[in-house]
Amino acid sequence: MALIKPFKAIRPTPDKAAFVASRSYEEYSKDELRSVLRYNPFSFLHIINPGFKFHKNISGKERFKLVHNRYLEFLEDNIFQKDDHPCFYLYQITKGDLTTLGFFCACSVNDYQKDVIKKHEDTIQRREKLFADYLNTVGFNAEPVLMTYTDDGIIGSILKQEASKQPDYDFTTSDKVSHKLWQIENVKVIAKLQQSFEKMDALYIADGHHRSASSNLLAKKMKAKHTSHSGDEAYNFFMTYLIPESDIKIYEFNRMVRDLNGYSKEEFLIQLDAHFRIEKKDDGLYKPTRKHHFSMYLDGDFYSLYLRKRVYEFTDALSELDTQILYKTILEPILGISDLRNDKRISYGYGKHNVIKMKDSVDNGEFAVGFSLVPINMDEIKAIADAGLVMPPKSTYIEPKLRSGLTIYEF
Repeated sequence: MALIKPFKAIRPTPDKAAFVASRSYEEYSKDELRSVLRYNPFSFLHIINPGFKFHKNISGKERFKLVHNRYLEFLEDNIFQKDDHPCFYLYQITKGDLTTLGFFCACSVNDYQKDVIKKHEDTIQRREKLFADYLNTVGFNAEPVLMTYTDDGIIGSILKQEASKQPDYDFTTSDKVSHKLWQIENVKVIAKLQQSFEKMDALYIADGHHRSASSNLLAKKMKAKHTSHSGDEAYNFFMTYLIPESDIKIYEFNRMVRDLNGYSKEEFLIQLDAHFRIEKKDDGLYKPTRKHHFSMYLDGDFYSLYLRKRVYEFTDALSELDTQILYKTILEPILGISDLRNDKRISYGYGKHNVIKMKDSVDNGEFAVGFSLVPINMDEIKAIADAGLVMPPKSTYIEPKLRSGLTIYEF
């Protein structure tokens, strides 16, 4: 049984929504970030980068306090407004041929603890604590966790009906992404959505494992501080964007390694032969087309690698993942890479044209070899999560990517 709650969002006024909404901080180049901060006084980036006002890089607890101050200024200047009553917030994103229709709500940390909200990635304790401290200081969350649910006809019809109304926000950002947002404030509609989710056994985190883990950590700390804790306090929930599984788009991360761990090209190919049938390709760019089939770019040539299934044992859902197969057959035993998250010899790439970028990076000598995989699918993510297993780092690049600042959840 999944619990979802409406909340009173803090939101930009309709005339400023397009200016406030920002991508994730890490997605901006230094020049682009500087330009936005200089010429757009309404950007949410001013809140999360408060040192710009003082022409100084500020970090740690001092930055957290200044983030809180900038946030208060946006409220005082009426850039933000707080809704009068709890709502769900229907949000549609269109990027190219991908359209996602979901809604913002508050999900329960209790569901997270009981594994109703399921994970498929490991989190780093240091990052959990840092973000929990950040949330505790600033008093709000502007970055929702992206979660999926099994497609449901009743939920789908409700959301489509709400989307037929005039949106509160309707704008297109400079990266050609269309955004629409509607308040769902009718208590009967809210109740119908809640009843539908009460029938669900699980929700699945698609993107935001550290954000959800940090919210859980913060709730535990706040509970210990409050002797009158009831379970209904705002800190017992965290902001989520819920979408049906069919609306999610999953891309692969390619792997690129800087050297062959002391092997010559010929020695390396012989090592691969133990687990793969290798075929050299002479027809330009080459990408794999099915599971357990890999593309490799080495010394100016593409190769197909077909897994020899008789010499590789499938024991669970994790062992069947292509990212795990690559790790267990090549990256760790042959190339000597055991720490996929921190080893500087390996790098990752994603995107429609990443095979070209991978080829260029090998051709210019930055890397010695590159591997391309087929994307992992939602069924594989669910199988990993249901089994309580963890995917290797950089197994999925998931869209939609959400904007910060459109809806804010206060504690």
